[in-house]
Amino acid sequence: MIKQEIDTINQILQKTNARLIAVSKYYPVEDVKTAYDCGQRLFGESREQELRLKQMALPKDIEWHFIGHLQTNKVKYIVPYISLIHSVDSVKLLEEINKQGEKINRKINVLLQVYIAKEENKYGFDEKDLLQYFSTKAYKNLDYINFCGIMGMATNTDDKEEIRREFRQLRKTFEIVKSSFFKDNHSFCELSMGMSEDFQIAIEEGATLIRIGSRIFQ
Repeated sequence: MIKQEIDTINQILQKTNARLIAVSKYYPVEDVKTAYDCGQRLFGESREQELRLKQMALPKDIEWHFIGHLQTNKVKYIVPYISLIHSVDSVKLLEEINKQGEKINRKINVLLQVYIAKEENKYGFDEKDLLQYFSTKAYKNLDYINFCGIMGMATNTDDKEEIRREFRQLRKTFEIVKSSFFKDNHSFCELSMGMSEDFQIAIEEGATLIRIGSRIFQ
């Protein structure tokens, strides 16, 4: 089942610019290894302790992506090996990642999480606040941060047009930030959006990274 789902999703992605993040949170090491043996190398986790155990137990060529809400006191544990942090949702967290990256002399790849959903339990920068932060130029002092793009989660709804509107808005925010602050930065190229139920809409709206878990590991 895992191989079949990965193959099906990758077939859909062939004609797009999107890559698959297999979201392995809550699933055992054995399932991750099965996906790895199918050729999958990008995996997403949302709890530091679970991620740490899997990182130690699994092959070292896996690219680990942190996709959940990250507490500042957990940053130091993941910066030595994390490939990309999708869920940077505050200036305070940005500064802590930069601090911990400096300690080990490693530049950390991050995405800025933008709040687009009509749900209070989701995290992220408000678009206006994000643009205001970049306008201060304070981000230029974060020498151990590599800004790679933005991430967002759509409202959990059956209304596909609402989801499309939210993804479209996120794409627009990405383009504004890119053109205004990272025009000459080729690293700023990732738009992480779309999960098991809505990833095809996300692809249509310009996602470069999709995060799929339950569909693969059910």
